[in-house]
Amino acid sequence: MTPLTSGTASALNGRLRAPGDKSVSHRALILGALAIGRTQVSGLLEGEDVLRSAAAMRALGAGIERSSEGSWTIDGIGLSGLNEPQDVLDLGNSGTGARLLMGLVASHPITTFFTGDTSLRRRPMARVAEPLERIGARILAREGGRMPLAVIGACSPLPIVYRLPVASAQVKSAVLLAGLNAPGETSVIEPQPTRDHSEHMLRHFGAAVSSAEEPDGARRITLKGQPELRAADLAVPGDPSSAAFPAVAALLLPGSQVVIEGVGVNPLRTGLYDTLQAMGAELHFGNARVAAGEPVADLTLRASALCGVEVPADRAPRMIDEYPILAVAAACARGRTVMHGLGELRVKESDRLAAVAQGLAACGVSVDVVGDTLAVEGQGGPPPGGAAIATKLDHRIAMAFLVLGMAARQPVRVDDGDTIATSFPGFVAAMNGLGAAIAPAPA
Repeated sequence: MTPLTSGTASALNGRLRAPGDKSVSHRALILGALAIGRTQVSGLLEGEDVLRSAAAMRALGAGIERSSEGSWTIDGIGLSGLNEPQDVLDLGNSGTGARLLMGLVASHPITTFFTGDTSLRRRPMARVAEPLERIGARILAREGGRMPLAVIGACSPLPIVYRLPVASAQVKSAVLLAGLNAPGETSVIEPQPTRDHSEHMLRHFGAAVSSAEEPDGARRITLKGQPELRAADLAVPGDPSSAAFPAVAALLLPGSQVVIEGVGVNPLRTGLYDTLQAMGAELHFGNARVAAGEPVADLTLRASALCGVEVPADRAPRMIDEYPILAVAAACARGRTVMHGLGELRVKESDRLAAVAQGLAACGVSVDVVGDTLAVEGQGGPPPGGAAIATKLDHRIAMAFLVLGMAARQPVRVDDGDTIATSFPGFVAAMNGLGAAIAPAPA
């Protein structure tokens, strides 16, 4: 563990490129490995989570090689070409990689063992196991559906119609990936729209995926099983969740102006930016284009006086990973910000709802948690800071409180900066390059 301290920063200025989108990177590796032929991927996130997925797909038989920074070559093995891994697949801290790969192997006649780090082994997998068992797989897991676990794939997988009890892009994607090797049509019905990167990526590689609105307003996504996926080069957009940290830092520090290039602006991922604009952020998207079916733009931010707002629960699926940094913005805003529908934060890399509330309180910010609602009393300027934050192996908690340290009156220390490499390799160098003051802290 490498503890870091973030001190009060002057204005941030400059340009940077957000690291590749983590969600898209996982899916590019998985589906590229299932396609026939060679796929070239540029802009792939080279964080620990994605590298674990690359290693897992190699263990399943795909040829995956790095040619230069962000550029990877995938030699696909076809949908029916998965090999049974010779060893346990260790997904480290990656819940996305674990859940998507569980779905992938569930409809193949192989047995696959999964594990992860301490944090991942605490996270519930039963929500994925339940629909996969309907398809015909057997899941053997620890109490509560936790890792280590084994997926015994179905010899004759069944297409299913599955209604998500809770909106979850990971569960939706796991079911669709399992449906690839099942005959007929597999459908997922989601109560609220969630990230649709899997649908875009499946279409990019040649699968037939449709969506339609149900009579009750829910959304049905249908995949035609057993397609012949074909290699298709792609460029991974910048991750809007990673871009959120320098974006909020720029808004909070007077005199700042920052441009973040090539950010993915899929409308199902831009809830944070909509919320920041409602808070008064001077935030603009320009140079719009499309990459591999995903909308991309450059994001320009200028320091802004933010005001508290009410964030509705139905926005949560569009910004679930961004609540820690939104809470930091709320701590510096004028007035009270209330965020509803945060239950999913309790089952992330850490209990993020508790971690955010405890960290803000330690930094002198008044917070209140009632059920799945977080209320933050804004300081109308720099909060006191001066706390030591336990990151609990959570990269987003670490980055959020390092940003708070930039805006606070006293430095903020996080106990583990190494975990940031999960999603944003080079975060410290990138932020310091803009004018931040993040440095190793005494152990």
